[in-house]
Amino acid sequence: MHGADTVVCVSHLTRTIVASRYGVPADRIEVVYNAVDMPSGDEWQIAPIRQNEKIVLFLGRVTMQKGPEYFLRAAKKVLEKFSDVRFVMAGSGDMISRCIQEAADLKIGRFVTFTGFLRGDDVAKIFSMADLYVMPSVSEPFGIAPLEALSHNVPVIISKQSGVSEILTHALKVDFWDIDEMANKILAVLRHPPLQKTLRQHGLIELRKFSWRDSATKLSGIYGRLTATA
Repeated sequence: MHGADTVVCVSHLTRTIVASRYGVPADRIEVVYNAVDMPSGDEWQIAPIRQNEKIVLFLGRVTMQKGPEYFLRAAKKVLEKFSDVRFVMAGSGDMISRCIQEAADLKIGRFVTFTGFLRGDDVAKIFSMADLYVMPSVSEPFGIAPLEALSHNVPVIISKQSGVSEILTHALKVDFWDIDEMANKILAVLRHPPLQKTLRQHGLIELRKFSWRDSATKLSGIYGRLTATA
């Protein structure tokens, strides 16, 4: 980074870390947000598949950075008040065995499904089944998964410690460690369909502000300035 003319970060959160922790001058750091591809045609308007039980989804690498244990501890608190729900952990990582044991220790094993790593159509299918997506990341430079969830018409809860929280207004936000607040927000979405509907509708509207074309255009401008002064 010290040898670079410009360092491009995916969020202001990452920009702050690069400047403070690695001593890169602030005037040499640019921010270009990630984006998401919207499903083609009217696919994004399809209503989620409904089941008897509500589905709360964690999708991502099952690693310390992603905070899967906080997801399970919040699940325990939700289940103490609302049992018609299944928590799905989709992904793989070095904490998967620990999380399976955690679910057993919390005595919520029958309410938690571990799918393993998903790709392609399976990712779209699990999003179509979900009533809510939760990203309790401990530290997340950006976090594309919430944008993907919104693009599949799924409301989201995200940690305040993620870069994507800078740009999403119509998402519920919590500190990753605050499992009581996380559980309260999960319960609010599951119990109040009008709130879920509002988060979906406004989330989709907000999502239209983000496109890879816009991000590419901004990055191209950075390249252009650098090559013009080289």
